[in-house]
Amino acid sequence: MSQRTFRNESRDDYLEAILLITGRKGYCRSTDIATELGISRPSVSVELGKLMDQGLLCFDDEKLLHLTESGKALAEMTYAKHMFFKKCLQTVGVDEDTAEREACAIEHTISDTSFQKIQAYVSEGGSFTP
Repeated sequence: MSQRTFRNESRDDYLEAILLITGRKGYCRSTDIATELGISRPSVSVELGKLMDQGLLCFDDEKLLHLTESGKALAEMTYAKHMFFKKCLQTVGVDEDTAEREACAIEHTISDTSFQKIQAYVSEGGSFTP
């Protein structure tokens, strides 16, 4: 498996934002992403074009964004990683802001395979000893 790159991190952040915004509002526009991620609208437009080229999202006639099946699967995996690691960090006493930041970093660096193995181990009651 190749190393994840900043490009993948950016892609994952956009897809996750679209997933969350759509969940909250029932729809997502490019301006919503700019607001959510604190990024300029022109930068969002460029990235959305790349995501469309990769087959991860599409626009409808009203300029609403929709994740494709593969885009939604990737967004959901990224979000699952984020929430899992945020909860783990908070469970061991890390404050919420730090847990949020660090979970975001972890979600982009851990492979899907490693994440799934850790998640299964923890759900089966596994514990760690230093």
